[in-house]
Amino acid sequence: MTIGANNIPILMSPAITTPRISGTTAVIGKRHDCFPGAVAAAWTLRHPAVTAAILGARKPEQVDDVVAAAAIRLTQSDLNEIEAVAELATLSTK
Repeated sequence: MTIGANNIPILMSPAITTPRISGTTAVIGKRHDCFPGAVAAAWTLRHPAVTAAILGARKPEQVDDVVAAAAIRLTQSDLNEIEAVAELATLSTK
């Protein structure tokens, strides 16, 4: 996981926007019946130092999907999958 100031995860880094991360969040999203961006937001929101995530939607219909991220409860297995590929992506960008 990429960590910024005050031990807060950074999702806009190149490590997080790689196809490997996108593929992982897509697979997890299918398990939770949500879109990959909601999984990424849920992953961010579960960090104790994060009180809010800044999310955007290009179309009005995407707002419901973004709001749904707050209700997603990722399992420890989900978290492990995301963090494993995030770590690999971070190492590959150094």
